[in-house]
Amino acid sequence: MSAGCVHINGEFVELDNAKISIFDTGFLHSDVVYDVTTSWKGYIFKLDEHLERFAASCAGFRLKNPYSDDETKALLAECTSRAGCEDGAFIHMHVTRGEYAEDSRDPRLCENQFACYVVPYVWLWGEEKSKAGINIHIADIERISSKAVDARYKNFHWGDLIQAQYQAYETGRDDAALLASDGNLAEGPGFNIWVVKNGVCATPDANCLLGMSRKSVIELCGMEGIPFETRSVHPEELRGADEA
Repeated sequence: MSAGCVHINGEFVELDNAKISIFDTGFLHSDVVYDVTTSWKGYIFKLDEHLERFAASCAGFRLKNPYSDDETKALLAECTSRAGCEDGAFIHMHVTRGEYAEDSRDPRLCENQFACYVVPYVWLWGEEKSKAGINIHIADIERISSKAVDARYKNFHWGDLIQAQYQAYETGRDDAALLASDGNLAEGPGFNIWVVKNGVCATPDANCLLGMSRKSVIELCGMEGIPFETRSVHPEELRGADEA
């Protein structure tokens, strides 16, 4: 049994015993919001800020976490402790809509469900490439508009992101960057985008998740006196950047 722990349906279970109902609308319709963070040497990264964003995502999707923030913290801490991931952990939490009431498709009647899990940390592109750099494909698949599914809320609507990844793999690249409807950069599958040119950092300001790593870079730029901009970023800027 690999390291890891899950809390689902009110109990802690091993990974192989974690199950979700096929009738949960989170599974049927991607009607679910989530958040993720990491743990290093027993410390969880920006937990309060992740929970604040998680609460905003729940509110944006008209979902309610059945646990308070303090209860959620306690569950995540216990799950992390039980997981046994000494060299770093990936921490995931989500709230699904739950199952429809009998003879109804009214989402207001569903009982929202919380679950979380902790597994060993995994580098997004493998440790070597994550440190050395990767090749990005600028996909011709448009990022879902925030007018349809608000990208500020971390959710399971990944159809566009996954198809963009397929495009990247088919062209021999490691991952993809998606554009918004206006032709400017939005984000990648699970990551924000930064470009650096002539000592100035810039990151898209629309149609993207307000990521915690993104926020941390903004904070570090402020601390170190590095100029930064949150604005529309054209894909040509990515191609011509000193660093990305």
